[in-house]
Amino acid sequence: MYAIEITGLTKKYGSFTAVNNLSLSIPKGMFYGLLGPNGAGKSSTIHCITGLANITQGTIKVLGKDVVTDYQEARKLVGLSQQDIHIDPYFTMDQVLVYQAGYFGIPAGEAKKRAEKLLKQFGVWEKRNEIYRKLSGGMKRKVEIAKALIHKPKILILDEPTAGLDVQTRKDLWEFIREQNKQGLTVILTTHYLEEAEALCEKIGIITEGKLHIEANTQELKKQHKNKKLEEIFLSLTEKKQ
Repeated sequence: MYAIEITGLTKKYGSFTAVNNLSLSIPKGMFYGLLGPNGAGKSSTIHCITGLANITQGTIKVLGKDVVTDYQEARKLVGLSQQDIHIDPYFTMDQVLVYQAGYFGIPAGEAKKRAEKLLKQFGVWEKRNEIYRKLSGGMKRKVEIAKALIHKPKILILDEPTAGLDVQTRKDLWEFIREQNKQGLTVILTTHYLEEAEALCEKIGIITEGKLHIEANTQELKKQHKNKKLEEIFLSLTEKKQ
């Protein structure tokens, strides 16, 4: 059974086709990089997986659960950290997490325990009573990822998780996400920092114009291209495609 199994996915917005007959399968426990230029269809694919967008055609299964017919079970299995953060600016850190847990039917007492554990793991527990709008960019991003993990999903989708962060905060988040993956969490990463994908992802899929252009083991792909950096490979592949 795959963590994510996408078959013939098409997503249209009116006459515009954002995702065009996309098929890919992501094994359980994998750290997978979903890459592509702006407008390639990455976010639309993620939105279809998580129920934020309706599927025009095709199927998506999350650990065997169809995201349309078994949507309640499928959504419980996935945590999504979005590039654009949508959090009440006057909530404190722990309020954000407890509130999010409520969407999954987690009692307040249990939610508070989980929030404490996550905030301590991220090293921001001492700031738990700070309202969100006063937090630094790095702390906001940590809260967003913690929010995606509060219901203990089996799959974590990270959409540009380190955009705009300083180097040290990015490295701290890398280490945290690596550790979660080692513990069995399937991680799907979209990023424009290709050194990030190169350092973290076991396998990558490159999408262009809504289609899967190439999919390969990260290290094997580098060997095929004379051990060039992933950024160089990505640019050469996408330029040829366009």
